Amino acid sequence: MNDAPPPIRVLVCDDQALVRTGYVTIFSAQPDMEVVGEAENGHEAVRAAGRLRPDVVVMDIRMPLLGGIEATRQLAGPDAEAPPKVLVVTTFNVDAYVYDALRAGASGFLLKDAPPAELVNGIRTVARGEALLAPAVTRHLIGRFAEHLRPADTSRPAREDVVRALTPRELEVLRRIAEGLSNAEIAAKLFITPETVKTYVSRILAKLGLRDRVQAVVLAYRIGLVSSAG
Repeated sequence: MNDAPPPIRVLVCDDQALVRTGYVTIFSAQPDMEVVGEAENGHEAVRAAGRLRPDVVVMDIRMPLLGGIEATRQLAGPDAEAPPKVLVVTTFNVDAYVYDALRAGASGFLLKDAPPAELVNGIRTVARGEALLAPAVTRHLIGRFAEHLRPADTSRPAREDVVRALTPRELEVLRRIAEGLSNAEIAAKLFITPETVKTYVSRILAKLGLRDRVQAVVLAYRIGLVSSAG
């Protein structure tokens, strides 16, 4: 009897055949992953995802015909049905790219020069519904773009909706998530167990209709729940 969970289904999208081959080799060697397809541009990625139903799409940003950000929006944006997780992997370490990718619906962002172990861990992380941005990166990036995310004339109703939906403890956990704290760090701050934090995070995402922690961070800054200062 095998109680192991099903493997993570991965779709690789990059316009360079050598890069795709490298990813496929790395991911296929993992016992908990299955590469279900490849795509060389965003159009192919969208079509393949609809046909293959991957759990995670590894997405390049700069590609011909349809770029990775627009492909991400079509796959994982607000209008997408049963969206996969999208892990953006690119050579371009540009804040605007990261911001656009996350706003389009990506669950994480890595550079192509990351070691193989980090790429593999990235797939596992986003497959679990967690954000793939280090706390310092989260604070820097989302904080920097907070003014773009938070229109002054609409923030208060949205904030009131969130406050009404969450318990005081859940609201505090959301603030800590937005500050870039890990579950263990939140647990230490609030004197609760990491397992309890996981429960709170799941409830927050469900109540607010969010897919992952990245969206929770963006929402918290957009409604002014935390400050972009610092």
